[in-house]
Amino acid sequence: MIPLPAPEATRLTVAPMMDWTDRHCRVFHRLLAPNARLYTEMVHAQAVIHGDRDRLLGFDPIEHPVALQLGGSDPAHLAEASRIGADWGYDEINLNVGCPSDRVQAGRFGACLMREPRLVAECVAAMAAASPVPVTVKCRLGVDEMEDYEVFLAFVDTVAAAGCGLFVVHARKAWLQGLSPKENREIPPLRYDWVHRLKRERPKLRILLNGGLATVEDAVAALDHVDGVMIGRAAYHEPYRLHLMDQAMFAPGAPPRDRAELLRSLRPYIESQRARGVALKHVSRHLLGLFHGQPGGRAFRQVISEGAPRPGAGWELIEQALAMTTRAGRAA
Repeated sequence: MIPLPAPEATRLTVAPMMDWTDRHCRVFHRLLAPNARLYTEMVHAQAVIHGDRDRLLGFDPIEHPVALQLGGSDPAHLAEASRIGADWGYDEINLNVGCPSDRVQAGRFGACLMREPRLVAECVAAMAAASPVPVTVKCRLGVDEMEDYEVFLAFVDTVAAAGCGLFVVHARKAWLQGLSPKENREIPPLRYDWVHRLKRERPKLRILLNGGLATVEDAVAALDHVDGVMIGRAAYHEPYRLHLMDQAMFAPGAPPRDRAELLRSLRPYIESQRARGVALKHVSRHLLGLFHGQPGGRAFRQVISEGAPRPGAGWELIEQALAMTTRAGRAA
């Protein structure tokens, strides 16, 4: 088993989210949370092997530490994709065994693999043999009628024996039929007790808790029971909350940075991307929630949403949005 990163390196992580956690989003999240571990969107192993690697795998050095999440169920393909990912400089290769979407199931990967622990173990063993960086797994508690903690524990034990020392556990099971991916994130009940018990019974494994951790207090309290937390939609829709979590976990008592100050630290990146021909809208879509719940937050979103798609839009639009936010906040 390849040694895992230091425990503090996985205390706070940002979930892989399809169509959201692209390279622009990850750079923004890195500025908000200097100590967090970032994850790519899930990329299928076949796409890594045969696709446009610069588009699929490219990332900015500021993103480190960053993990590549892979999908697939063929050990040889996953091994090759893991080797490629490590060659590209990723700090971790993560196997998705938790996504419940119909498209993923049709390809025989994601959450449906929880029914096949031996296959997952074969995949992990092949990936670990091919990769010089840690291979980890993101999973659920089970699928469909699976309601037995011992079955979940047996899955973890089987996969751990193949070389996986870190599990990110979404503390819900998944329904493979009848629920959408969104419903699968909300309807199956959270079972934090299963994840806490897993850590107690397998203390040598690194266990990260995912699911329902929406507040700073929730995230910090979870660290009393597990090694780390993974934050998903809360970090995306309200990104300043990610900054507050990073502060609470790594610099308790220190004052958080101002939202506008954080945003202005993104200016060099935005201008470098514009110089490469990247439209502002591809970066700015990840910024819309920064002033969520604040006076002027609606004005901020409106200025960016309406202006970023226009040809030639650049940093000046961000400054305009900040100015409008300030004015709206004073008037509130």
